[in-house]
Amino acid sequence: MTEKMPMRVNALLLFMLTTVAVPMAGAAEWRAVAARGVERVDIDAARIMRTAEGVTVAWSRLALGRELSDDGGSYTAIHAMNRYDCAGGRFATLKRIYFNGDKPVREESIRQPREIRAAGGVEARLLAEACKPPEISQARQVAQAGQAAAPAASAQAGKPGVMYADVRTAEEAAKVKTVPVADGAKPEPAAEPERPKTAADTRIEIRPPSERPRFIGLPKVEHPPVDSPPPAAEAKAPPKPAAKASPEPAAAAVSSASPASRHERERMMATSGPRRATVAKTPPPEPPTPVIQHRDIAWSYEGDGAPTNWGKLRPEHALCATGRRQSPIDIRESIKVDLEPIRFDYKASRFRIVDTGRTIEVEVGEGSTMNVMGRNHELLRFHFHRPSEERINGKAFDMVIHLEHRDDEGRLATVAVLLEKGAENPLIQTLWNHMPLEVNQEVLPDVAIDLNRLLPQDRAYYTYMGSMTTPPCTEDMLWIVFKQPMPVSEEQVRIFARLYRNNARPIQPSNNRLVKENR
Repeated sequence: MTEKMPMRVNALLLFMLTTVAVPMAGAAEWRAVAARGVERVDIDAARIMRTAEGVTVAWSRLALGRELSDDGGSYTAIHAMNRYDCAGGRFATLKRIYFNGDKPVREESIRQPREIRAAGGVEARLLAEACKPPEISQARQVAQAGQAAAPAASAQAGKPGVMYADVRTAEEAAKVKTVPVADGAKPEPAAEPERPKTAADTRIEIRPPSERPRFIGLPKVEHPPVDSPPPAAEAKAPPKPAAKASPEPAAAAVSSASPASRHERERMMATSGPRRATVAKTPPPEPPTPVIQHRDIAWSYEGDGAPTNWGKLRPEHALCATGRRQSPIDIRESIKVDLEPIRFDYKASRFRIVDTGRTIEVEVGEGSTMNVMGRNHELLRFHFHRPSEERINGKAFDMVIHLEHRDDEGRLATVAVLLEKGAENPLIQTLWNHMPLEVNQEVLPDVAIDLNRLLPQDRAYYTYMGSMTTPPCTEDMLWIVFKQPMPVSEEQVRIFARLYRNNARPIQPSNNRLVKENR
């Protein structure tokens, strides 16, 4: 029987990234990042390259430890080329390659890659490895990049394609005296200029490849081929005194040419290689302007504290305005797949009910859990919104229950149970019977509720990654929305509406997020 891909494989694939086609040939140096059971996530230390300021490309591998099959064939590992935004802590997937042993089975290209925040776990570890300052792998990075950018003559022995400046004090440079020469010519010692020496004087020397300083990234200017013969006028001219250089390392060599050409090359060097630490004093950034008009306003669902202003009320609420994966969303254009069943282990529990001033919230006892995507989540509490915050193909429901869960690593997962008018809901009636009389008043009834009665009989669901629907709007939250609504009587809706006519956050942009549903 064909074995279906487990959901944890699908989840891990979300952080496998790619940008441009890079050949798979060459000896890989797989370095383990995480492991669970027979599955392992590796990163290839031999193929980590920085393509732009703060952007790194690297290959990752999900080794399954067993053979899985789907419509595309059987495979044991999945490779992907990853693009990491090191400063922003995000990544985006463009291509995956499925392998059976060492043999590639198929490739998947993603036409519209989505950037995902590396919030923690394996994703954050991969980003940290990819963005770590290169050490041994730098030489390989320079060699790979140089093959594409250096002139053809650089492939000949002893002819470096990119020259590096060696900045030394005058006293240190006195021990080694070299100048660039044309092919086949014998180097002649350069005469030191007759002038007083100071500690600030420097000499720029062309060093052999083995002694070059390491750097990240390729120069952005083309240097003249090193085997070009020097002009006749310059060949006969006596060597010029070396110009004073900054004590920081430069990124390309400068020969003892005329002052004009030397100055021009120095100017060109300023745009290549690693940035100097202190080129000019940069004024400190101006502090953000405080939003005075909202500083004493609490968030709410109307007035000055309404959802449109949440991001302005407090600095810690900024994600409500700037986040790219906010909830709720209108669930449309989901993909139909075979989602794994959610294993609920809900128990009868006593409860604490409170009117928070924004909703009715119910805290439950320990021990009720759900297991999905290889993670065990404990139910903490649940609360109500009217109307439903979620929409299905544009349709809103009368109310919704949000069941809040948290796993052992602190990751949040919310299950949404839609409510529509129909028969009376016995569990909700028990809660309404013990509803507090005052805001922030807690009631601990001497009764228990069966939490399984919160769930519909049909457990088919939608799932996507989103955020809290209230400030601070924290993202990287797993959302599960049951397709089948539960009944609630018109009277029960009216009771809640007497307290909260509308406590639903407006629909947020989906930003091309992937939404899956049971087929």
